[in-house]
Amino acid sequence: MELYDFVDPAFRSFVLPNAALETLGSGFRWLEGPVWFGDHDCLLFSDIPNDRVMRWSAHDGISVFRSPCGFENGHARDREGRLISCSHQDRCVRRTEWDGRITVLASHYRGRRLNAPNDVVVKSDGSIWFSDPLYGINTDYEGGKQTAELAPAVYRLDPRRGQLDIVACDFEGPNGLCFSPDERLLYIVETGQQFAANPTRHIRRATLSDDGTKLSDEQIFHTITPHGADGIRCDEEGNIWASAGDGVHCINPAGQLLGKIYTHAPIANLAFGGRHRSQLFLCAGQTLLSIFVNRRGALTL
Repeated sequence: MELYDFVDPAFRSFVLPNAALETLGSGFRWLEGPVWFGDHDCLLFSDIPNDRVMRWSAHDGISVFRSPCGFENGHARDREGRLISCSHQDRCVRRTEWDGRITVLASHYRGRRLNAPNDVVVKSDGSIWFSDPLYGINTDYEGGKQTAELAPAVYRLDPRRGQLDIVACDFEGPNGLCFSPDERLLYIVETGQQFAANPTRHIRRATLSDDGTKLSDEQIFHTITPHGADGIRCDEEGNIWASAGDGVHCINPAGQLLGKIYTHAPIANLAFGGRHRSQLFLCAGQTLLSIFVNRRGALTL
């Protein structure tokens, strides 16, 4: 199989013909939540069923960053560079302080426990946006079966005031999130009900209000086939790089598929990193992959 599918000839300028798809590590169970730490020149990512967060660097290879970890899934960095994590087992969003202490930022909404926070992004104003589907408490494989107390939703947390608000609630299974480079748009993956025969699957796009606290004009942006998307990332030009059942799909800001990078396994999540944010890290089931591309990830801390 060819490595690339050039659906639109423009995609040829997005990839590098002399860049290989590299295997950085294998032998995991199910990888998720990659986040790049440029100041430490390393990638953190979750091996959810093994209840551990892993670390990769070009200098030291693979090591365990934290275990046990409460079956953490998605990760991001806040404006001070601290690690923000979504815990399935503990049903919360929490922050790792610089001295290693763990601070729980959100665990309940109006007196009821969150489900299993899944993916998380941090806006330039410091607000934390996260998806809260049921996946992490539906099975024992990713954290342990528990009873849901809330419907699936997407939340915005103001960590300074401790204010937690629902910004979108008409989802069966909200999943991956990313902002456009100018933060005027939020992309949200709808993955649907976990065990449904024909789950609802697409990427939605919503416009942020002028004060950056609410969403409006929500619409379907793109539908990924096969198997829908999970994690998504945006590059500097506003193109969406989405996980898919056959690899990575690149979609332009108008919602048109530009091309694909094929992999040997479905991709759950991905992240830009490396010296110039042009190395794409791929969580491919039991394997961590990487490929250099000719685009840079949207600038985040």
